[in-house]
Amino acid sequence: MISSEEMAVVDANAAALGVPRKQLMESSGNAVARVVREVADPGDAVALVCGRGNNGGDAFVTARFLSAFDVTVHLLGRAETISTTIARENWDALQSAELDAREVTDSAALSLGDPDVVVDAMLGTGVTGALREPEATAARTMNDVDATVVSVDVPSGVDADTGEAAGVAVDADHVVTFHDEKPGLESVDAAVTVADIGIPAAAERFVERGDLLRLSRDPTAHKGDFGEVRVVGGGPYTGAPALTAQAALRAGADLAYVSCPEGVAGEVQGYSENLIVDPLSGDRLAPNHVEGLLAAAGDADCVVLGPGLGDHEGTLAAVREFLAGFDGTAVVDADALQVVPDVDTDATLLCTPHQGELRKMGGETADDPGERAALVEAFAADLGATLLVKGAYDVVSDGETTRLNRTGNPGMTVGGTGDVLAGVGGAMACVLDPAGAGAVAAYANGRAGDLVVEEYGYGLTATDLLEAVPRALWPDD
Repeated sequence: MISSEEMAVVDANAAALGVPRKQLMESSGNAVARVVREVADPGDAVALVCGRGNNGGDAFVTARFLSAFDVTVHLLGRAETISTTIARENWDALQSAELDAREVTDSAALSLGDPDVVVDAMLGTGVTGALREPEATAARTMNDVDATVVSVDVPSGVDADTGEAAGVAVDADHVVTFHDEKPGLESVDAAVTVADIGIPAAAERFVERGDLLRLSRDPTAHKGDFGEVRVVGGGPYTGAPALTAQAALRAGADLAYVSCPEGVAGEVQGYSENLIVDPLSGDRLAPNHVEGLLAAAGDADCVVLGPGLGDHEGTLAAVREFLAGFDGTAVVDADALQVVPDVDTDATLLCTPHQGELRKMGGETADDPGERAALVEAFAADLGATLLVKGAYDVVSDGETTRLNRTGNPGMTVGGTGDVLAGVGGAMACVLDPAGAGAVAAYANGRAGDLVVEEYGYGLTATDLLEAVPRALWPDD
């Protein structure tokens, strides 16, 4: 079962893997035609009521596969308002084939005649809320006709995720949905056919640019709507927490705080005027800092714990105490990772180990990507945390769903790229669930590295990635 949001991601990932939406539309339309042929006799009248998006485009294809029937295609609106290129191409194909395809500019005048089958292809899974005009009137017209109604993907007016209808909805007898069943169809009193349209399993297995659809920016948003990240790090090292905080900002977080020992606070602040630095007394994180950190962390959408902290005994004790008292969202990285298996915490954790750190946590790994993914999934389930295990193939798993990421290159073995990843993960964890945050962060960090290598070749530094992160997350093309 797959939600409407996930289906959009999978569609886009399939395109990124070389299976374009136009090809999927051809398969979808053919699948709908097969069901029509099952419920109708040759020569029967079939009326297709089509919207101006890809759902309508699926039905334009369907019409071409129904040569044995008396077919009429009713487009709700003018052809020039068809919203996607591939749907328009399939509309044009109907004209060239001289099929009976009509523009309906007044839904009140929609006349379906006396069809034996009506195909509802007005709206797909990505549309929610009550039907507007002309679709609402068209839905009533379809419901009043004494015909078998076949809906494409989901009955128009029904929420694909909940099965609820906010107003009038098409009363379907059959639903042809694609790739996987949608949750809302369990509530629909109709026969449901799940059609395999050729989306490769890799579109769900691998993180691709379709996963970037999870991100959105409301044009009316205010400061803070996209997250406040607090980095707890530094002491032995100064660059790591600064890289992490800057990466969080480059990945879309609105505010980035750094809680670090006062001995390095000036250096950390010196890396960027965009950072807000909160000094901690002394030269390293210690248990006496925990109470204040927990209070400060309560205002953050995500805490990134670990960059540059080191592994001093007192520092690790402070990490344990912090996690034991924290119930928010945290990205755990670097030396802080080793304490996670021993801590009872109510925090929601995204842990970002490389394979050596994974072993130190008690996990296992393997050279084969499939075997390694299974091991990571099992360990994530045992931990009750989401893992993003870095490697040539990054593995992201919450113990139930496991994804692989293939972006990145050997130039990213340079120090600091993991700190950038932790910061991107922190920003993503402000707006996404941990598994989604880990997947998008892995993709974006690796893609940023690929962009830098394309421009400069190997020999990149972690700071080079900072400039490329926005291009990786919000590509122009």
